[in-house]
Amino acid sequence: MPQEQYAHRSTMQTSEGPQVYKVGIYGWRKRCLYFFVLLLMILILVNLAMTIWILKVMNFTIDGMGNLRITEKGLKLEGDSEFLKPLYAKEIRSRPGNPLYFQSARNVTVNILNEKTKVLSRLVTGPQAVEAHSQKFEVKTLSGKLLFSADDNEVVVGAERLRVLGAEGTVFPKSIETPNVRADPFKELRLESPTRALVMEAPKGIEINAEAGSLKATCRTELRLESKDGEITLNSAKIKLPNLPRGSSSSAGSRQKIYELCVCPNGRLFLSQAGTSSTCQINTSVCL
Repeated sequence: MPQEQYAHRSTMQTSEGPQVYKVGIYGWRKRCLYFFVLLLMILILVNLAMTIWILKVMNFTIDGMGNLRITEKGLKLEGDSEFLKPLYAKEIRSRPGNPLYFQSARNVTVNILNEKTKVLSRLVTGPQAVEAHSQKFEVKTLSGKLLFSADDNEVVVGAERLRVLGAEGTVFPKSIETPNVRADPFKELRLESPTRALVMEAPKGIEINAEAGSLKATCRTELRLESKDGEITLNSAKIKLPNLPRGSSSSAGSRQKIYELCVCPNGRLFLSQAGTSSTCQINTSVCL
């Protein structure tokens, strides 16, 4: 720079004095900044108050939240609890001495899964019925004795006595196998087939016993007592056959009241007036 120009600029700066430059925010910018700072402080205070209120309402503590407590043995829920999504747990139990309730507006389903998340067993309790889906269903006592079992092949009742309390009794659409059928004390036992035949079979014999009452067998068309290899014994102080047909009288006007019991070749029984010898041959017309 030429020497004259440098001297001229130095002379001008000296004559005018030092210049001061203001640093900062002034005017409406400063007021806006203070307003935003104040608004931010208000939001922080409101957020802090809301957080404290939520912690107070939800009952947050160092042990858990609300009815949920974290213990050494797991999670502990006090009071009623609602789960909006599936719950996975190894064990669910109530407090000692208190019952455990499962409540749902529709149904409660318990599934047993394998490693491939395939359902092995399912228990569904709904408003209409209780359904159990499994290969086998068992009911046992506390000592392990089997009371009831059901699978695809058979249904087993392991109790010493099976009682049916229905007024209409029990209906078996097919056969039933049992060693003993009896009624309660002072009650009647009735075996009935309204539209079909009633068949009782046993390889070693059938015993029908009524120790304190009478025995009655009624049918509409035919009652058959059959023994293939043995005999049929009617052992009683009195045996009455009141409606047997009678053969024709051997002599007119005879008032004899002694009769002979006769059997037709087809098994039909009839009465014939007794004589010095058998009179069954005389009255064979009854067998026709």
